[in-house]
Amino acid sequence: MTMRTRMPRLVAGGATLALAASLAACGSGSGGSSNDGKIHVLVYGDSANKVEKQIVDTFNKTSKVKAVLDTIPGADYQQKLQTIISTPQAPDIFFNWGGGSIKPFIKAGLLMPLDDFVKKDPNLDDKFLPTVYNSAVVDGKPYGIPMRGTQPVLLFSNKDVLAKAGVKQPQTWDQLLDAVRKLKDAGVTPIALGGGDQWPTLMWFEYLYDRVAGPGLFQKALGGDKDAWASADSKKALGMIKELVDAGAFGKNYDSVKYTNGSSPALVAQGKAGFELMGSWYYSQQQTDAKDFAAKGLGYAAFPTVPGGKGDPSNIVGNTNNFYSVLKKTKHPEAVAEFLKLMYSDEFVKAQLSIGNLPTTTTTSQFVDQSASPEYSRFQYDLVAKAKSFQLSWDQAYPQTASTPMHQAVQQFLNGQLDEDGFIKAMQALPNE
Repeated sequence: MTMRTRMPRLVAGGATLALAASLAACGSGSGGSSNDGKIHVLVYGDSANKVEKQIVDTFNKTSKVKAVLDTIPGADYQQKLQTIISTPQAPDIFFNWGGGSIKPFIKAGLLMPLDDFVKKDPNLDDKFLPTVYNSAVVDGKPYGIPMRGTQPVLLFSNKDVLAKAGVKQPQTWDQLLDAVRKLKDAGVTPIALGGGDQWPTLMWFEYLYDRVAGPGLFQKALGGDKDAWASADSKKALGMIKELVDAGAFGKNYDSVKYTNGSSPALVAQGKAGFELMGSWYYSQQQTDAKDFAAKGLGYAAFPTVPGGKGDPSNIVGNTNNFYSVLKKTKHPEAVAEFLKLMYSDEFVKAQLSIGNLPTTTTTSQFVDQSASPEYSRFQYDLVAKAKSFQLSWDQAYPQTASTPMHQAVQQFLNGQLDEDGFIKAMQALPNE
């Protein structure tokens, strides 16, 4: 698996704390772009860079101020970005995940709010799906323009395994529990789970909390309301997760199975598991690892509804998109603004679709038929466009220092090392800034 699929945070807590201290010391008086007369665009180094290079080439055909694409290999991206962002070597524009990934930079006064850009060109707001665009809005100000593609979390399945067990794609929670029982009776693991990576387990919590409580509970918790984790809705969601585990949904060895080495997707492709909850990159993962299965046997659907839940059935969770943010000290703000306009251009949309990414512009639907997998792209786009809420993955919405303890709490609750109170206390202890 390539790191571009999930792109997890890669910096240890100690390093992040050191970064926070250094940024606070720098404040808005440090950082900026280089003095070579160009704008530097820093991106996560992976196969999608060919589109980013194409867009830079397009920009340079007409701009007096030229752009340079700088890449950092995926495994080193976050750490090296944090090393240079408050120095004279900082880029003008840089790739990020929105949410908690940019809050420390905003707090340190290093980033440019983009509201002035939007006033001059309302398309920098209006041309993007609001549920995605808002992931990089902090304290009412936009700090990022969507780039690349959206990554909603979907419930994937092996259609043949489901059919043999007499199971249909579950639309409700009760139907999912019924499917778990039938698949277990058929001798297969009902749901593949890469619990050894921890972050795949988090997706079940994200969806059930949203379905039970709606997006408000998590937003309150993220804002510092620690009582949210101890609420009745929180406990109900935890009870449903425990119900799933107790029903044998994930088998017995999920803590030793990983997604990152291809083990959990292989269980589904080889007919040893019925379902897997994963980000939309799962489709291309199966196309790479099990091409025939991806073409004929892979099913996908939205997460089941929870009757009586406060969350709208259209709500989704996942990584809304990646974003370009701008350093406040850039010496070429006009050129930067012109460069960002290309993120909603037809050329950009077509190029991203051609490599399997799903851009989140309002015009994307016009070009979906040109994508690598038109039916799948259309399903995803409609899901995102119709969503009342697109909740950013918890480990992306919270600051980076929260990722490790969050992942551990999720894993330990699922495997029984933490009870309900222990999980609640662990989540209440997470740093939120």
